[in-house]
Amino acid sequence: MTTNVPVRADDVPRVEAQRRSLLVLVIAQVLSGVGLAAGVTVGALLAQDMLGSTGLAGLPSAVGTAGSALAAVAVGRLSQARGRRPGLALGYLAGAVGSGGVIVAAVAGHPVLLFLSLFLYGAGTATNLQARYAGADLAAPARRAGAVSTVLVATTLGGVAGPNLAAPTGSLAAVLGIPYLAGPFLLAGVAYALAAVVLAVWLRPDPLLLARALEADPPPTADPTAAPAAARRRPGVPAGALVMVLTQVVMVAIMTMTPVHMHDSGSGAAASGLVIAIHIGAMYLPSPLTGRLVDRHGPLAVAAASGLVLLAAGTLAAVAPDDSVAAYAVALALLGLGWNLGLVTGTAIITDAVPLTTRARTQGWVDVSIAIAGAAGGMASGLVVAVAGYPLLAVGGGVLALAIVPVAVKAARDR
Repeated sequence: MTTNVPVRADDVPRVEAQRRSLLVLVIAQVLSGVGLAAGVTVGALLAQDMLGSTGLAGLPSAVGTAGSALAAVAVGRLSQARGRRPGLALGYLAGAVGSGGVIVAAVAGHPVLLFLSLFLYGAGTATNLQARYAGADLAAPARRAGAVSTVLVATTLGGVAGPNLAAPTGSLAAVLGIPYLAGPFLLAGVAYALAAVVLAVWLRPDPLLLARALEADPPPTADPTAAPAAARRRPGVPAGALVMVLTQVVMVAIMTMTPVHMHDSGSGAAASGLVIAIHIGAMYLPSPLTGRLVDRHGPLAVAAASGLVLLAAGTLAAVAPDDSVAAYAVALALLGLGWNLGLVTGTAIITDAVPLTTRARTQGWVDVSIAIAGAAGGMASGLVVAVAGYPLLAVGGGVLALAIVPVAVKAARDR
């Protein structure tokens, strides 16, 4: 599908096309942020309610992130072959279908259908992350981290609003005869569907296809003796992937069990929703600052900082009093910030390291590893809490995050 790709570079100026792509991606990310937040807020609580077991409360996160892994491959391969527009649109559509399945499962009291639907719902999470790559396709190398951060920060509005709508949508669900905890998935289904429509209709020209056309048709002033762009790229896929994997497993593990721990300690849905809203805001809101830091100081220094911030988050969550909503809010804000630092830096490293000819496919496989890490973190989190308690889970995650520091140091030496 190449009908929207110009034949020559000057048919659609790069800057104008990049500006339009970012605007459309921002609108879609605001909507998808609402869908993303629903499962984070009540997914574990819904499973705990249906299964009657805290030890299995981390299973929805694991299943959802496993679905993200499959979706990351599918979205990456489709984007490589047909462009970002169909890949991202179909990914969000799958997330909408999964949201509807969760509601049906909750009404029917069918755990198997619940987990199958959460698996499909995970496609929305994968697509939300894949969209950040689309923001960098047309960006100049020195501004790629800033472009990634623009797409990420757009998720903040929906991501913060979503958890705070858990109680109202739960009340609406009760009126409709749907279990209270399934209410946020009503909103998620609509939000993901609208995001799919926005991308399918308005993400034109396709940023990845246009970037390929521009690279294949360089401007007349280009130096014909210069080495191809792919040959000049630095190897960095393993380092970038490992940074994002470590930040993801730590973030998912602690985030998943915090609402459950707060619920078991006597906090209501509104309190845990507020904490998760602050967490999601911290995941995305600092993105412009992170992008500037990466563009100015390099991704590896910022990656090392993410490990230290995640350690602080885990330590604070571990020592927080059971009845202190404020302490959990600060801990999860730090958790979100550490994740943001790792994700933006890892994305910049990967994008810089991979040529356009294989970029989308490689990015998809990198996101598979991130999703698998999240699945492992979500699955293990419930078991660790059931056996050893929430504080050990939190501090253990923080210590694990310190592994990012030597990874960044070694990568810096190898450059």
